[in-house]
Amino acid sequence: MRILVVEDEIDLADAVAAGLRREGYAVDVAGDGRAALERLYLNAYDMVCLDLNLPDVDGLAICHHVVNADGDHDSPPRILVLSARDGVEDRIAGLDHGADDYLVKTFALGELAARVRALMRRDASGTGAVLRWGEIELDAARHEVTAEGRPVEVTPKEFALLRFFLIHRDEVHSAERLLEHVWDEHADPFTNTVRVTISNLRRKLAAAGAPQAVETITGRGYRLAPRS
Repeated sequence: MRILVVEDEIDLADAVAAGLRREGYAVDVAGDGRAALERLYLNAYDMVCLDLNLPDVDGLAICHHVVNADGDHDSPPRILVLSARDGVEDRIAGLDHGADDYLVKTFALGELAARVRALMRRDASGTGAVLRWGEIELDAARHEVTAEGRPVEVTPKEFALLRFFLIHRDEVHSAERLLEHVWDEHADPFTNTVRVTISNLRRKLAAAGAPQAVETITGRGYRLAPRS
């Protein structure tokens, strides 16, 4: 899953980005509102972690833009406001402008990660931190993957890729879409990184008892193999 962190306090932005990357998310950072709007135009994000007190464009205006934008990307990203504005009226305004959740500074990174997981689960068919597909089980809170009850040792990127498949099940994903949502803006679109990562994930799942979990749809991309 790909997240945009919009925060003008450099130390806080770096800390939030580092914490989310440890959770396996692809993270880009924008230090002001204009940079955020540029990235939102260019890239497809699943979530925006948004400060409201920005030096140029107010965060509420960015909320409004995200909710009402007409673009070529998938559905609008979830918005998690991270703000020092702690009044009831401030929280109401943020939610009324399109935010999905509101977290007041100063917050613990563990709570931030939990709220991100909760928002991401809204797009999944299941509830809770555990996602299942046949013999495959992914525990987002524990960062564990099992197949047929056997642990599968995956890299953070393989974990993020499998989580994306499990949340967007029954969908075929092109390599370009996977690159947009699972990798950050520093990924080279001309490499075979998607194919190699999928190949490695397949091999590990197969070794644990889940062969052919991810299938290739010729000319279209990849998807989780249908369950009988």
